[in-house]
Amino acid sequence: MRREARLIGNEWFKGAWSDGKQVCPEPAARASRSSPRAKDIGVGDHFAVDIEPIRREWSESVIELWEQAGLIRPWNDPRADLRRAVEGPASDVLVGHDDGRLVAAVMVGHDGHRGWVYYLAVHPQLHRHGYGRAVMQAAQDWLRAQGIPKLNVMVREDNDQAGGFYQSLGYRADAVRVFSLRLDGNNR
Repeated sequence: MRREARLIGNEWFKGAWSDGKQVCPEPAARASRSSPRAKDIGVGDHFAVDIEPIRREWSESVIELWEQAGLIRPWNDPRADLRRAVEGPASDVLVGHDDGRLVAAVMVGHDGHRGWVYYLAVHPQLHRHGYGRAVMQAAQDWLRAQGIPKLNVMVREDNDQAGGFYQSLGYRADAVRVFSLRLDGNNR
């Protein structure tokens, strides 16, 4: 059996929240293998994941997934981060469903030159099944559709698992340091 990820819709769209009524797409609403709307990104051999921009009704489930993945930090408000990404002109949150179950999510955006991903999460019980690779491919495709030539990711120094994951996808560590300044007064 082929593993594939399908991007729902003819092209990535940006704007307000999708207005779908379902919490997760029903199988009949999913893109079929023969549909010209389906895009196979060929990531392995045992699942199919539908990847699409987040819908408003999925936001709490995505935040729960981020919590389960250990991505939430006390100084970041995930609801505000999610809202800014979805409402911003150069960002979105992409979610992956397998048979109606939320399995992965990633926040993607760009500054006009460099793309960035944040909050890449796969359900903890589903690691090493290709879902992370599939949503990263979708994020890369989203950025290519925006004309962005480069994708950067930041990985915490102590997160060797994430570093290994990105290296397995062909990413390499650049010789740069990241400096930051909190503009919200939160000095953590």
